[in-house]
Amino acid sequence: MSMSKKLGAEFIGTFWLVLGGCGSAVLAAAFPDVGIGLLGVSLAFGLTVLTMAFAIGHISGCHLNPAVSVGLLVGGRFPASELLPYIGAQVLGGIAGAAILFVIASGQAGFETAGFASNGFGEHSPGGYSLTAALVTEVVMTFMFLIIILGATDGRAPAGLAPIAIGLGLTLIHLISIPVTNTSVNPARSTGVALFEGGWAISQLWLFWIAPIVGAALAGLVYNWLGSED
Repeated sequence: MSMSKKLGAEFIGTFWLVLGGCGSAVLAAAFPDVGIGLLGVSLAFGLTVLTMAFAIGHISGCHLNPAVSVGLLVGGRFPASELLPYIGAQVLGGIAGAAILFVIASGQAGFETAGFASNGFGEHSPGGYSLTAALVTEVVMTFMFLIIILGATDGRAPAGLAPIAIGLGLTLIHLISIPVTNTSVNPARSTGVALFEGGWAISQLWLFWIAPIVGAALAGLVYNWLGSED
């Protein structure tokens, strides 16, 4: 598969992840009488990955996330030469998804960004959790996400079921961590909406790059040992 097609797939997939996942939070979570709440938003994020894994997994691998690309690189599943182009496509896709969401959301009278599904800690954590709690949460949740990805896509795993395991894994991660950080585990997802929220969201964005990448890299190292047949 050509690099341009791989990058196009990553752009479209990350676009869908941000539009679908963050869109569910911005447009539907607090909708009067029928708001989907934490459970619905968690499921929406899982469904974006599940649907894209089936749609573009055979084209680009369906990373949709700089941390996933780093974890796969450390785990020996992804070439270093493709890392920066993949990250660029993912970030641009995330920004595009956030831009479309902003256009839609701002069409409502009295619209205010109100966080715009951004990730945060301290006073910007949904539950008021500290920087330390947010850091630990993002590292551990991304670590487990990569363990699921690396295990489900291992050649010894049941064939064809990886998208389901990965999508449900991301749903579970959101169920656990939305109250703490609004759940990132994905720097591209965090960057897209932060640019439209501005201010505090951008000032706290560093954590939602560093923590997921650290967690993913650790998972790559651990799975190299865990999945070894030695």
